[in-house]
Amino acid sequence: MASLHFCSECNNLLYPKADPQRRVMVYACRICAYDEIGENQCVYRNDLLTVTKEQMGVTTDLGSDPTLAHAKMACPKCGHDDAVFFQDQSKRKETRMILFYVCTKCDHAFIDPTLNLEQQPEM
Repeated sequence: MASLHFCSECNNLLYPKADPQRRVMVYACRICAYDEIGENQCVYRNDLLTVTKEQMGVTTDLGSDPTLAHAKMACPKCGHDDAVFFQDQSKRKETRMILFYVCTKCDHAFIDPTLNLEQQPEM
C-alpha cells in the first residue's frame, strides 16, 4: 500500500527517485540531502484529466472596478458600448485566452460574440 514518507531531518515530504549508483528506488528529500531506501517498490501516479469549460466566476461590481481595462464592446443585453474585461483565471494545462466582458451599465457578463459558438464557455 502506498503511503506518504517524510524526511527525518527536516520533516518535508519525500519523493520517489531512482538511485542509479545503488540501482534501487529511494525516497529523497527535495530540501536537504536525506534519502532512504523504499521498502515498497510500487509507485503510484494518478493523473486526473478533467475537461472543464472556462467559467465566468463572480462578476458583481466588476463594472465599477477602476483597475480593470475598458473596451468598446456592445453589450448584448442593453446595447451599451463600454465594458470591462478580464481573462479566464482557471489553472489548467490547456487554457485558451478567453476574454470575459462585463457591461459597465447593467453588469451583464458576456464573451466576445465573434467567437465560434461551439467554443463558447459556460457562464
